Amino acid sequence: MLRAVSPYGYGPLYKNPMTDILDQLDFDSVCSNEGPALFVNATRVRNGKLRVFSGDEINAQVIMASACLPTLFKAVEMFDTETGRDEAFWDGGYTGNPALFPFFDSALPRDIVVININPLEREELPTTPQQIQNRLNEISFNTSLLRELRAIDFVQRLLENGTLPSDSMAHVYTHMIADDALMNELSVATKSVPNAYIIKTLKEVGQAAAVQFLDAHFDDLNVQSSLDLREMFA
Repeated sequence: MLRAVSPYGYGPLYKNPMTDILDQLDFDSVCSNEGPALFVNATRVRNGKLRVFSGDEINAQVIMASACLPTLFKAVEMFDTETGRDEAFWDGGYTGNPALFPFFDSALPRDIVVININPLEREELPTTPQQIQNRLNEISFNTSLLRELRAIDFVQRLLENGTLPSDSMAHVYTHMIADDALMNELSVATKSVPNAYIIKTLKEVGQAAAVQFLDAHFDDLNVQSSLDLREMFA
């Protein structure tokens, strides 16, 4: 149905389901200078370019834009200070999933920890329309992430062999927390049908994956990468 019905067909009945939740957030606290730096990316529909929001730019509209799958939700329209005009935005995963370059700032920690929820590999061949569309979306979103990781690997090699001066680019360490086995087992429907049991399971498995990562790689943090990018791209 998502391939045949547009969210614009709902007329006055349409409402983004995230609106009521996001309106309750205190963005002055969320975007405060005290605490972690926050970056949110979206895809500008008009030209397909990545837009990274930070600081006071982040609000409910920006959050909705970053999660706007165009087959489910209307594009989020708002004024863009970068272009000086009203723009429409879709999910940032199409152009940066996530965008990693903001983390190259020397003022930020050197470790980049990616929490991956889309499996990089699926052994089973997708055969139903839903499975095929799901795998296409996974490949599309993963491509953005892999492109950024490949760029990181390239720059780190240039720094290591002296082609680039050590102070010209940030030397970062990359890590990944994931549970591809679980993500391969879950039905495609779990991505779009809210289910308390699935959400609870994801939370518990996510916590377990984080503990497993820390047990295995805590000593690597701020020392070396635990993610072998060259093996990933071999």
